[in-house]
Amino acid sequence: MELYPAIDLKDGRCVRLLRGDMDQATVFNDDPAAQAAAFAAAGCDRLHIVDLNGAVEGRPVNGEAVAAILAATTLACQLGGGIRDAGAVDDWLARGLERVIVGTLALRQPDLVRELCRRHPGRIAVGIDARDGLVAVEGWVEQSDMPAVDLARRFEDAGAAAIIYTDIDRDGAMQGSNVEATAALASALTTPVIASGGVTSLDDLAALKAVAGTGIAGVIVGRALYDGAIDLGAALALLAT
Repeated sequence: MELYPAIDLKDGRCVRLLRGDMDQATVFNDDPAAQAAAFAAAGCDRLHIVDLNGAVEGRPVNGEAVAAILAATTLACQLGGGIRDAGAVDDWLARGLERVIVGTLALRQPDLVRELCRRHPGRIAVGIDARDGLVAVEGWVEQSDMPAVDLARRFEDAGAAAIIYTDIDRDGAMQGSNVEATAALASALTTPVIASGGVTSLDDLAALKAVAGTGIAGVIVGRALYDGAIDLGAALALLAT
């Protein structure tokens, strides 16, 4: 199972939000590129980046910080947040990202996302952020009536690299991962699922790894790494065995 340390960008800095609330942001590092380099030095191969301002504004905002991260490391990076058209997808992939994550676009324009998956095989991930099992979009500000599993199934034969599933109520709250819901979603799909939201301890990682057979291919960890609740080396070792 792959570990994706998270860098969430707000106003050019590394932050973590509480349950997606932009007004409840804790700053962990003023230098995102240095943070990415630290993750690389610790043995990470991959990185999950979110442009939080972009997710709310509907356009890339923290582009300079993302570019600095790409210049500072050779990590395989995936980026989401504010990527709402084909031009933005094409541009970011051309600049060296391994994957682009589309969320709001997947709900609003599924046919376009399917076309992007065909255009960029293995480089488009679908981000599904859910509150009480229903998809939230526009930086989690707007709640839809679409069940997460129904949205995920729209892309089963599209060639998406992964479904990134975030339980919003767990995100940044240090309350543990929603293993049951993540495993249920993964079991309903053939597309690999990356778990996100609420991972607090090595026990959470072990619980997700125990159900990896359902189709959970990776896990994103944020606040617990910054707070020191999870030792990065121990996490990498656990998931590698």
